[in-house]
Parts: sequence; structure tokens; C-alpha cells
Amino acid sequence: MTLILTGIGNFPMIEPGANLSELICMALHESDIQLQKNDILIVTQKIVSKAENRLVNLTTVHPSQDALDLALLVNKDPRLVELVLGESKKVIRAAKNVLIVEHKLGFICANAGIDHSNVSGPWGSQSDWVLLLPENPDASARSIRDETEKQASINGIGVMIIDSHSRAWRVGTVGTTIGLAGVPGIVDLRGTSDIYGYKMQYTIISAADELAAAASLVMGQIDERIPVVHARGFPYPLRESRLREMLRPEETDLFR
Repeated sequence: MTLILTGIGNFPMIEPGANLSELICMALHESDIQLQKNDILIVTQKIVSKAENRLVNLTTVHPSQDALDLALLVNKDPRLVELVLGESKKVIRAAKNVLIVEHKLGFICANAGIDHSNVSGPWGSQSDWVLLLPENPDASARSIRDETEKQASINGIGVMIIDSHSRAWRVGTVGTTIGLAGVPGIVDLRGTSDIYGYKMQYTIISAADELAAAASLVMGQIDERIPVVHARGFPYPLRESRLREMLRPEETDLFR
């Protein structure tokens, strides 16, 4: 099995309203890559959020009393905390310099995924601009997939939108799937046999997150300007899916 990951650069700075599918097709052409069935495009959340105008200037945010109180505990800007609360279902953990929440999309992450790095806006101080996650990453992935297939005259590709999340018990961030179209979120291997004939009882592979982590290595984290990765050779059949299949229900979560 060979899995080939190719970073796709040649992107302009993304502005609100940008047609990401058109830009992706142009960048693929410049990279001499022709899409084939079963190829996957892994797209960083940041360019999706920028294209969908998820930019917020902190000077326009008026923190509530809850945000002011929580900001004292976590040592963060109350305006940022107000945005975090607005993007969250509930606060999971709060301590000095740490604010872990359950995002409205269902996953657990720090600061509701709100980003301050590599973000700028059309007015005021650039340090006041932050970027929220897409409102519906699954829908964003489907839109990019459908429009890219149309422009490239190809069917049967997959699209993933990924972000960098930290993990319990581990130091550092890793690429994580937040939206997908045409890519299996999980692959259930229960009932299959190993090389000795033993049938798997509990093995469920988070296939999309494995690919997200690999693609994140290619994208980089700081100033590499590689917002899209082209993947060929994904070892599982493509199928329709949603982010929710990757999320553990709270009633089976032993660690909250």
C-alpha cells in the first residue's frame, strides 16, 4: 500500500467570499496534479473560515458577566471568552490559561477552536482579529467536493476539513477532522480476522483523523502557506459520512 500526500501551495491570501473550489482547481493544475476517482483533498479550516467570513474583531465584542468572571479564572481576554461561550455547548474544564469546552459542533477542544494566528482583518489593529470555526464544516466540505468535482469533471473524490487540536493525556496538537464529505470518518473492523484467525471485537479505526494528522505534517503550522493537501492511495473505500459518526456520545465518555 502506498499513500501519497502532496502539499498544494500557490494560494493567494483568502478573503471573505473566495471561491475555494476554483482556487483549489487552479492550484492543482499549477502543481501538475489531475484529480482521479478516490483522491482526497484535505483542506485547512483556516481558509474555509476566512472564505465564509468567520472573522471577528474583538473591539466589537461586549463580554457578559459570565465571561468576565470566567476570564479572571482562566487569565484570558474577556472578549475572547465571550466568543468562546457563544460557540460552545458547555465548559468542560477551566483553569489558569486553559479553557476546554464542548463546541456546538459536538467535539471537545480548547477555546472553541477560535484562532488568533495568521489572521488579519480589513480595519483596525490586526491583533484584535480572531477567526471562528466554520458554522457547518460538513456542509462546507460537501460544497467544496461538489463544486470541485464539477469544475474538474470528475466524480468520486473526498474532501476533509481539518484543524489542529490538543488531546487529553498528550502534549502538543495534532491534525483533527472537523468536517468531511465522501470520506469514512471511522472504519469498523469488528468481526474481521487477524493473521491468526482471531476475530476483532473492539477495533474501530478513526481513519479520517489518521489522514488528518498525516496531512497536518505536510501543511505545517506557522508560515508554510500550504492550506490544501492532495492524498492518493487512501486504503479504505470512500463513502458518505458526517462528523457525528466520529464523536463519542457523552453517555459513553468516561472522562468528562
